[in-house]
Amino acid sequence: MSDNNSMPPYNDLIGDMLKKKSDEGGMENLKGFGKPLPKEYFSGDTYQHFQRIAKDAGYKPHWLKLQHEIRDMVYEIDRARMSGERADLEERIGKVNEKIAEHNKHCPPPMLKGRISIDTLDRAKEIWK
Repeated sequence: MSDNNSMPPYNDLIGDMLKKKSDEGGMENLKGFGKPLPKEYFSGDTYQHFQRIAKDAGYKPHWLKLQHEIRDMVYEIDRARMSGERADLEERIGKVNEKIAEHNKHCPPPMLKGRISIDTLDRAKEIWK
């Protein structure tokens, strides 16, 4: 009495993307193509292995990219403050705080960071370095 119409179709999005890329002939040029995976990839925690493979491939999570952007913005705002440019500091700090909010949505909980202001800029440089 199985009704296959009541089950939604199975979507394998990653598998579909890999198949499409393979059909287009783009899989042969990948680094390490045709070489066996190291044995350490098959033992232990799957998530840790995923992180290692992603790191080896040069992948950076979105929140880490934001962290680097925020750090650069904080240091640039500090340089402007030290050189006496006060015209758009509040606007620039507002943009940094928007990026911090985005960062906090995506980062692991221990990496959450607070908003900054002109008064907390010196401390922010230490936090975001």
